[in-house]
Amino acid sequence: MTVWGDLQGQPAVVEQLRQAASGEALTHAWLFTGPPGSGRSNAAKAFAAALNCDQDDVGLRGCGQCQACHTILGETHSDVTFVRTEKVTITIDEARELVATAGNRPSSGRWRIIVVEDADRMAERTTNVLLKAIEEPTPRTVWMLCAPSPADVLVTIRSRCRSVALRLPPASDVASLLVRRDGVDPALAEQAARAAQSHVGIARRLARDPAARERRLETVRFPLGLRGVTAAVMMADKLVRIATAEANSSNEERDAAEKATLLATLGAPESGTLPPAMRSQLKQLEDDQKRRAKRSITDSLDRTLTDLLSFYRDVLIIQLGNAVELVNVELRSELEEFAARSTPETTLAQMDAINKARERITTTNVAPLLTIESMAASLIQPSKETR
Repeated sequence: MTVWGDLQGQPAVVEQLRQAASGEALTHAWLFTGPPGSGRSNAAKAFAAALNCDQDDVGLRGCGQCQACHTILGETHSDVTFVRTEKVTITIDEARELVATAGNRPSSGRWRIIVVEDADRMAERTTNVLLKAIEEPTPRTVWMLCAPSPADVLVTIRSRCRSVALRLPPASDVASLLVRRDGVDPALAEQAARAAQSHVGIARRLARDPAARERRLETVRFPLGLRGVTAAVMMADKLVRIATAEANSSNEERDAAEKATLLATLGAPESGTLPPAMRSQLKQLEDDQKRRAKRSITDSLDRTLTDLLSFYRDVLIIQLGNAVELVNVELRSELEEFAARSTPETTLAQMDAINKARERITTTNVAPLLTIESMAASLIQPSKETR
């Protein structure tokens, strides 16, 4: 299978990148954009593999079988640097390291490639550090930046990049990928792809983790019991606890492993007080883990609100005549009953309240619980007498 195999539902993007990899319209800087789950990072990785593929025939580059393709897809190739952050932002020091790396000639491949998967998580002053390197790159360097939309990157950067716009693939394509790549049962794959709204990574987690499916269903059903302020406060507390538990489940084991690895690398004693130099490095690791935990909870809460939003999306679809397929088809009867008690205008206002809460949580330093409580109060379904 070639490197393009995981780019489901993106034929135009694959053709664009294939042509560039063969030498047509290849430029030194690329901006991959698309909604979460569209595969922008996978597209950049596949493109990097195609550019440095060992095949001499340009038409066959991106074979997926050679040593270069395997090492790039496995993120171990010496000439391809992948940058992603599990903290809130990419720091200016990390950006300076990238600029230094970009100035090196490739050691074994055709190109020195820098893939920045979280270009939207750089402050303006950090992005400006990259500007000159992208404006005047060394001859064998290619930059690949990934962000949800062009607006998430400074205009001075995006004006110097060639754009690659991805879309969410159809749920059927995501289900096919889960069946082919992960061996998921077709019926479960279809359910997971639909529930994830075509987000490949989320679909895979839902297909493999029954507890994640149960947590999602619990979130989606919350509006059915939202009858007053007390229920709204309880719902907000539960949503935050669900998101926190989701994030902590993936962080705790990794944090412990990282700490054990660091102590072993430093040759720390099994007991007793650590030397000052070791304590400082351990403190730095713990600080990094705290920042990562904060982002993990924010991302998890945003995903939880996206699941909640799918409930109101389905309600609106029913109110407007069922023009497209529901996300939560297993709740159709309950959704229809809920939709009959409301109006499209009310549903749109509720969706807007959720989106505003998502924006506040991901872009400002607000207390998540207070934000979710305010949102939940605005979702309370008015009685027929008050409408």
